[in-house]
Amino acid sequence: MNAEKIIVISLGGSLIIPEEIDWKFLKKFRALIIKQIKKGGRFVIITGGGNTAREYQKAAGKVVDLTNDDMDWIGVHSTRLNAHLIKTIFRRYAHPRINKNPRTKADLLEHFAKGEKIMVAAGWRPGWSTDYVATILAERFKAKTIINLSNIKYVYDKDPKKHKDAKKIEKISWKDFRKIVGNKWNPGLNAPFDPMASKHAQELGIKVIIAEGKDIKNLENIFNEDNFQGTVIE
Repeated sequence: MNAEKIIVISLGGSLIIPEEIDWKFLKKFRALIIKQIKKGGRFVIITGGGNTAREYQKAAGKVVDLTNDDMDWIGVHSTRLNAHLIKTIFRRYAHPRINKNPRTKADLLEHFAKGEKIMVAAGWRPGWSTDYVATILAERFKAKTIINLSNIKYVYDKDPKKHKDAKKIEKISWKDFRKIVGNKWNPGLNAPFDPMASKHAQELGIKVIIAEGKDIKNLENIFNEDNFQGTVIE
């Protein structure tokens, strides 16, 4: 990656808190990001909700019937809690406030105004996933690539947990990818990159790299534009 450009990372909640907070992963992730910063890199990191969102949604659902709006707001605030965690571990390098609205231009400029190296962002509002937030931020910072980190190594042509003959995909067009994920967003949707974000990324001509975040060496290869494991959508 060009060190002068801002690198956009959508950091899946499944990495931050799969069951409980994975501090060992966060420690390794932090070390790699700081290593890239020392080379001149700047980052926008958008956090997902992970198990925090699922546990709160599940608990509320046992008490009352949840609307999609309720589920979304729980998810949004879960991403914000995780964002504060990420901002805290990068305190020396990150702007002191997390971004909650990717469409506020003044706020975006402020995050790098005093030499900060990292902007941490979270969920925005119901109906829009953190994948969509990442896409908007990539658009605003003129980034051509989003690195989407989760707990999967590749996109598959169908769910590998249900189909033994599922085939991994190393490269795919947006047109074909959108046939796999569909065109509708709903809270808790388990898709490699959500349908609305995919539509917007296709319109903008943004490339998305989907890779397993826990493989720190693989992530470093992505940064260095070396061979890596993952799916490229463009």
